[in-house]
Amino acid sequence: MHRHQGIAWADVQARLESSPAALKALQAMEATGGEPDVIAQGPEAGRFTFCDCSAESPAGRRSVCYDREALDSRKEHKPQGSAVEMAATMGIDLLTEEQYRALQKLGEFDTKTSSWVKTPPDVRSLGGALFCDRRYDQVFVYHNGAQSYYAARGFRGSLRV
Repeated sequence: MHRHQGIAWADVQARLESSPAALKALQAMEATGGEPDVIAQGPEAGRFTFCDCSAESPAGRRSVCYDREALDSRKEHKPQGSAVEMAATMGIDLLTEEQYRALQKLGEFDTKTSSWVKTPPDVRSLGGALFCDRRYDQVFVYHNGAQSYYAARGFRGSLRV
């Protein structure tokens, strides 16, 4: 409840019932281990923000590289997919670094895993991508080649309804 104090469930339910696409996206978040939860209510027409609140990067979204370009660049040992494409298919957005840091104020996430975050075009144009985690009670942002993938790195997403 601490993630959504002051938000009435009846309002959330009404918004969800009017958006089948949002329900489908939330189901995809849940099915891949994201444990989505309401974390904010925006000022514009009462829109709600859902975010993956699983303790670690969602298990069903790990071992993926950053985007299609990165996936296509791999000659061997290609992962099953990319974070950007998977998020688009699910109907959600990758968290930005700013959103990731805001999420970390609501709890301790990714203490054993890491999560790709939306990478600025200037970094991506040079072949890199950004990811974040929480270690030593600090939130860190790092870089890696966008084509890399690891069993402990996935991505977190958000959905505005």
